[in-house]
Amino acid sequence: MVVFNRFKDGKPAALTFSYDDAPEEDKRLVEILNTYGMKGTFHINAGTLGNPGKCTPEEIKTLYEGHEISCHGYKHLHLPELSNMNVAMEFMQDRKVLEPLTGRLLRGCSYAFGQYNAQIIQILKNCGMEYARTVQSTKAFSLPEDFMQWHPTCHHNDCLEMADRFLQIMQTPWKGIKLFYVWGHAYEFQRYGDKWHIIEEFCKKMCNLPYVWYATNIEIKEYVDALRALKVSLDNKQVYNPTATDVWVSADGKTVKIPKGETVCL
Repeated sequence: MVVFNRFKDGKPAALTFSYDDAPEEDKRLVEILNTYGMKGTFHINAGTLGNPGKCTPEEIKTLYEGHEISCHGYKHLHLPELSNMNVAMEFMQDRKVLEPLTGRLLRGCSYAFGQYNAQIIQILKNCGMEYARTVQSTKAFSLPEDFMQWHPTCHHNDCLEMADRFLQIMQTPWKGIKLFYVWGHAYEFQRYGDKWHIIEEFCKKMCNLPYVWYATNIEIKEYVDALRALKVSLDNKQVYNPTATDVWVSADGKTVKIPKGETVCL
């Protein structure tokens, strides 16, 4: 039986981070993530860059090197209060500024204030967004049912407690792949008391785990899309990968790589 329960390199779990607004505190956060080999996604409002307490346009290209830059709306406005046209402008303008500024293609976003509805989701899809993070923590380690309503595992205030639960789960037999998704705002580590120890302790506890893939949001979305696109023969003897991404599956208890564009006979 072919089972879709492996991430990149055959790992059964993945860890990702998601932080909003590009405050100056992102500099310290990125340094911590880099120190422990973590990867994250940073959702940026291009229209607020350079404001007091925010990173400057000149800083972001090098600051977030090795991580993902994503949209968060040009001015961080309440999307349900806007016309359809202005919702689209919030994200098209964000892309228009950030893509040439960073040299990257922006494919995802997070909702400002966590506010959205079905109409906004469709507009964002039309603007080229492939995923959108909410602020609704699931306290679970599962893949999203809908990447345009990508609910994270937890806010970083709860990440240490969730880390203990995750590590316990990974020491016992489990079904399915596990995704640990932490979100927040870097300014919260300082604004509400010195809480930088939370993210440092978390990264130290979660680093160098052999069964975890450390990835950005878009890397996970792209991989899961490829995994779900696999074609399996009726007798489970052949698996065809029509995508441009290598994927891994379980077949009769063994981890098998399905190279991009190839058919593997099991």
